[in-house]
Amino acid sequence: MIRIGLIGCGRWGRLILRDLLASGAEVHVATPEEHSRASAIEGGATRAVISAADLPLMDGYVVATPTVTHASVVELLARTGRPLFVEKPMTSDLASARRLVELAGDRLFVMDKWRYHPVVDAMRDEIASGSVGEVLAIQCVRQGWSTPHSDVSALWVLAPHDLSIVLHLTGSLPPLVAAFPIAPARADLGMMVHLGGSGFPSVTLDIGIASPQHRRRCQVIGSRGCLELRDGDEDKLVIRDGLPGDPTAVERIRLTGAAMPLRVEIERFLSYVAGEGPAPMSSAADGLAIVERLGEIEAALGMAPAVAV
Repeated sequence: MIRIGLIGCGRWGRLILRDLLASGAEVHVATPEEHSRASAIEGGATRAVISAADLPLMDGYVVATPTVTHASVVELLARTGRPLFVEKPMTSDLASARRLVELAGDRLFVMDKWRYHPVVDAMRDEIASGSVGEVLAIQCVRQGWSTPHSDVSALWVLAPHDLSIVLHLTGSLPPLVAAFPIAPARADLGMMVHLGGSGFPSVTLDIGIASPQHRRRCQVIGSRGCLELRDGDEDKLVIRDGLPGDPTAVERIRLTGAAMPLRVEIERFLSYVAGEGPAPMSSAADGLAIVERLGEIEAALGMAPAVAV
């Protein structure tokens, strides 16, 4: 049985623990909160200790601590030489992201769960097959109410998801063109971001935490067809075969199944740790590219950067 050290067992960490156990791993948890340790044991963890330094050597590690602590936790675990899976974003600043790539880039991976969404994967398949022609634009909407994270802004909580989708669909991240806050007096409430440039599709991100309606949407506009993910829980891809805007374009539905992305990415990591499967999709280099864009967007918005600890 594969032994995994799970660092952090809060709101999201408990779900990671659930899926690690369901995937057959033996899980040892490290978290400073006494109630989280008790919850971890109740949830099936083999042991729960205060610090990652208190864990015995594991086969691999999953880091689900607050974003600003990712760098320090990964630096500690890198000494083990074992595979590391860190929640998105990889870190909260560019300097620490570059440092982690140098330190553990060959065995550090980022938990970009949207790259494992069945509909997003079907979108990539359609693009690769040439069915939509040249990708002209990608539009992502990620709106909701509030955020459970207090250490970083909504930009660092929400944008990594959509940036990872763009990376998954096209293999790269276009340069930043412009970014502006939805409400200039409260840049933390949301922003519009435009990426693009010569040789890249136009990418727009609509991100916010002041919408009473929870919305998750991604649309690809191609020269010969369009693709749409209409909601995060969708199990189908909506496709329009034909020129964009052409009233004669025909709609078709591609059913994808409803596999849970978190469970899929955890199973892939465990398979990799066991030496039986490919590495997780987002490498440390991918994580660095996303942190670079986040830092650029943050600067364009005039927001104070998060400070790693």
